[in-house]
Amino acid sequence: MKPIGQYWEQRAEHFLMQHGLQLITRNFSTPAGEIDLIMRDTDCVAFIEVRYRGSTRFGSAIHSVTAAKQRKLKRCAALFVNRQTAWSHHPCRFDVIAYDAPNGDVEPVWIRAAFD
Repeated sequence: MKPIGQYWEQRAEHFLMQHGLQLITRNFSTPAGEIDLIMRDTDCVAFIEVRYRGSTRFGSAIHSVTAAKQRKLKRCAALFVNRQTAWSHHPCRFDVIAYDAPNGDVEPVWIRAAFD
């Protein structure tokens, strides 16, 4: 992972932990792709995609989660649940944490249940 991506993922993890989520795992990799953060929010498993844009020239960070990216995340999440059967009976959702930071330090946009 690139250092810039790692930095923003760590910031997102810290932000989410401040909001009561508990880390299950980070950077869950499969042949289908990777999930940045997997966290527990009460009884729900949240699969979290962290996006960063230093410039909005090509669109905002939130808009960079394309339909193709969503399909990859869904495939990865299915593999996670199949491998980690302890989580298979928990409700799941997909969240996006987006940072648009052309001027440095910003608060993230957190979209819970960003897609099904």
